[in-house]
Amino acid sequence: MTVRWLLLQIADSGFPTGGFAHSSGLEAAVALGEARTVKQLDAHLRAYLWNLGHASLPFVAAAHDAPSAFRAWDELADAMLTSHVANRASRTQGRAFLATCARVFDEPTVVRLSDRARVGEALAHFAPAFGAALSALGVDKGETLALFLYLGLRGLSSAAVRLGVVGPHAAQRLQRRHGATLDEVLAACRGLAPVDAATVSPLVDILGATHDRLYARLFQS
Repeated sequence: MTVRWLLLQIADSGFPTGGFAHSSGLEAAVALGEARTVKQLDAHLRAYLWNLGHASLPFVAAAHDAPSAFRAWDELADAMLTSHVANRASRTQGRAFLATCARVFDEPTVVRLSDRARVGEALAHFAPAFGAALSALGVDKGETLALFLYLGLRGLSSAAVRLGVVGPHAAQRLQRRHGATLDEVLAACRGLAPVDAATVSPLVDILGATHDRLYARLFQS
């Protein structure tokens, strides 16, 4: 399989990583009145993508560059994720992603990472797990970073549809419009190291941290 088909397979919504069980804090934002209109959703999505670029992309890049230091990046990502909701979601998604890649691609390095996560020897946060896995699968760094950001955009737009904020066509228009945002975030954040990681949209994190307090929930986070 060439890298092109591999990227399309991982980007496909049918690739079973459990990502669609999470709204990345959008459900709480909607419940609290911060993302109920298309205009609010547009602003929230832009803030979320910049937060993703500054807070998560450095760990994807570091794990891709030095997968042998995965444990260090994993533990640093854990320290960075102070919200219990975001921390739990990151570990859940990372383990699911590694387990799926291990079963589908049979890459020894990915299988070992997945096994370590399964027995509790690794926290397996999503960002470093994503970077290390795609490095092992032969995907170059630029495509890995772009795919990570794209999956963040796709996941949030899909959650918006399931929450009834927008319809499928409006969500796709929103996703197309924020392709420009992805370019901006990638250009600004692709060179950041884990020591540079920071939350640049505190409200996004604060809203997401209230998810467990919602009276009724469709998503896990």
